[in-house]
Amino acid sequence: MKKLTLLLLLINLVTFAQPRKKAIIVLTYDDALPSQLDIALPQLDSLGFKGTFFLTGYIGQVTIPRWRQVALKGHELANHTLYHPCLITTVKANPANNSANYSVFMIKREIAEMNNLLYAVDGKTGPRTYAYPCTEIAVGGVKYADSLGAAGIIKYARIGGGADAVITDFKKIDPMQVPAWGVHAGVTGDELIAFVKKTQQSGGLGVLMFHGIGGDYITTPAAAHKQLLLYLKQHQDEIEVLTFQDALDAVKQIN
Repeated sequence: MKKLTLLLLLINLVTFAQPRKKAIIVLTYDDALPSQLDIALPQLDSLGFKGTFFLTGYIGQVTIPRWRQVALKGHELANHTLYHPCLITTVKANPANNSANYSVFMIKREIAEMNNLLYAVDGKTGPRTYAYPCTEIAVGGVKYADSLGAAGIIKYARIGGGADAVITDFKKIDPMQVPAWGVHAGVTGDELIAFVKKTQQSGGLGVLMFHGIGGDYITTPAAAHKQLLLYLKQHQDEIEVLTFQDALDAVKQIN
């Protein structure tokens, strides 16, 4: 009995001796853009960070082999629907993809089909993580967030938010509406680092939503992106950089 008690004491001492990360940062990238493959990924890989890439069905014969390699390197390939439906009053797009004309059934079917496409790319099974196109949580005027989890096709889903979208109360996280900072075009490295510092100070979870990196649209300058990554590397004893799914899994364990 004494030996068992001593063993438990030693386990507790080892546990408390382990350094605990004070904050979690998640780097997410939307729309499967060429600049993400050409610029963002080499920067991430050079420093050993893993990102989450929300892909659409517009990936094709040229890019699918490259995205397959992205998955093999440990990055997360996630669901952003097949056709990226949005309100055409918000985004100029093909009227066929006007989310005002979608039903909940239609969007769920499209998400499920995108899951199948992602499986063909990376071979991974089970529910995916998801990002709402244009951060809209409704189609045809009907909210569909809750039905995604109920259908078993999505594990966690990301919405939008401002530069104050730092999660500090893990118990109140809605897994189907996880806020993220929608990084604006032309953001500076200092602005990105300020968001990380805010997350550090609170010991919380901070999710960044990028689009183009050094190109394409809603563009984050390549130098600003690299400045952020270097800061994260320099403070890796205080910050854990995880994929979206891994981060939410970790938060659930903390709860």
